[in-house]
Amino acid sequence: MNFKGIYYREKPIDSDVGSIRNIISSSGFFSTEEVEMAVELVEENLSKGESSGYHFLFAEINQQAVAYSCYGPIPCTKESYDLYWIAVLHAFRGRGIGRELLERTEEKIVKSGGKRVYVDTSSRDQYEPTRSFYRANGFEQVAFLKDFYSPGDDKIIYVKQL
Repeated sequence: MNFKGIYYREKPIDSDVGSIRNIISSSGFFSTEEVEMAVELVEENLSKGESSGYHFLFAEINQQAVAYSCYGPIPCTKESYDLYWIAVLHAFRGRGIGRELLERTEEKIVKSGGKRVYVDTSSRDQYEPTRSFYRANGFEQVAFLKDFYSPGDDKIIYVKQL
């Protein structure tokens, strides 16, 4: 599905540091440390380029980044990729932008030789929409790590065969 008025680009630019901070913060889910971790990945790409191992896809409307994904090959594996982040600015959720961004990200992974994409998330109740998004888009739960993030906050790992 293509959306009118949405432009997709891969190469991060300096202003993406603030855009990512804004997009991730808009969910209200993430701690300051988690937001800064997301920002660090784009900063690493800006300083090291492709050798950082972090790849991006941004969705822009009127030259404003409203969503992005960050992904990369998993070191020491063949054909496996991690989806580190996929997020849509809160005001733009529910319009199918996340689904389109995921499809385009998966296409890029396949073109790079990837055959599997892994993603992980929290078991906390607030993340049920996230888990539902992954399941609705063909991801299968393959692991459950009890108390991974903190007591009562388990890590759930999903995979999708591309």
